[in-house]
Amino acid sequence: MNVQEIFQAVPWVIIAPILLIESILLIVALVDLARNDSPNGPKWLWVLIILLMNIIGPILYFIIGRRQN
Repeated sequence: MNVQEIFQAVPWVIIAPILLIESILLIVALVDLARNDSPNGPKWLWVLIILLMNIIGPILYFIIGRRQN
């Protein structure tokens, strides 16, 4: 099986929207973290969580890390 056959076998109709949502969440979470002066916990830790935990990291930041005023 070559690379072209592998890419044709991937269900892009399902994967593309998930990748788009993940990218948007990641960008919005990082921008919000950069603008937020006092998140719950250190900023460096939230950057690692957002970047390394894929779609769950940004969601955790918005639920736990973002300080509500």
